[in-house]
Amino acid sequence: MALKIIAKNVTKIFPSPRGRVIAVKGFNIEVNDGEFLCIVGPSGCGKSTFLRILAGLVPPSSGEVRIIPGNKGESKPINNIIFQEYAIFPWKTVRDNVAFGLQMRGIPKNERDKITLEWIQRVGLSKFANSYPHQLSGGMKQRVSIARAFANDPEVLLMDEPLGALDAQTRAVLQEELIRIWEEDKKTVVYITHSIEEAVLLGDRIALMTAHPGTNKAFFDVDFQRPRDLKLTGTPRFAGLCYSIWELLQTEVKQAMEKQL
Repeated sequence: MALKIIAKNVTKIFPSPRGRVIAVKGFNIEVNDGEFLCIVGPSGCGKSTFLRILAGLVPPSSGEVRIIPGNKGESKPINNIIFQEYAIFPWKTVRDNVAFGLQMRGIPKNERDKITLEWIQRVGLSKFANSYPHQLSGGMKQRVSIARAFANDPEVLLMDEPLGALDAQTRAVLQEELIRIWEEDKKTVVYITHSIEEAVLLGDRIALMTAHPGTNKAFFDVDFQRPRDLKLTGTPRFAGLCYSIWELLQTEVKQAMEKQL
């Protein structure tokens, strides 16, 4: 498969009153076109920092990050990012929020409306197309964020714990919805999560990061057949893979906790 993302020896250093803080150190990763890659690591290990570097929101202190563009004749954005917080405009309706990226790209109104309504329907919010964010639940707000990102048709979708703030039941529903949507479009996805179970359910491959400063710990291939659903989580193979990942990760989590004391 063709490579879509290449990150070589990425390091990020932030200044602080106590001196330099190394958030990410010598991190390396390659992501194939159409791959769903999950990154798991302890709190504060630099997962979100790396994702922001990948999105172009902050520069690396050293190293190389490249997203290889697709067909140069297309006008797709290179990437979109979905945060844990509901980063939607409170003064815009669901319809206008989902259409925002398309509008900024200058997509004609007829085409924009068609794409917008299609994605609102695909995330199950047709009855709320004219509602405002304050009228929606947390899960519904995050559906709007997901619909807006997919509607904008980026080459790479970056997700920073997009379901982390939701209750367990809503999170389970949206995990299945996210699987269904991704199966239809096969976007290249880099997905940050603290949950090993979520990473195994969603991902094609899992990258483990060490405790701060974050660097490579290990990679795991997830070879469960697609399409997937929550039934997979009740199988012995699923539990076995989750535990294998935890065996490697637990020392990093304990180390991160000790640093906070």
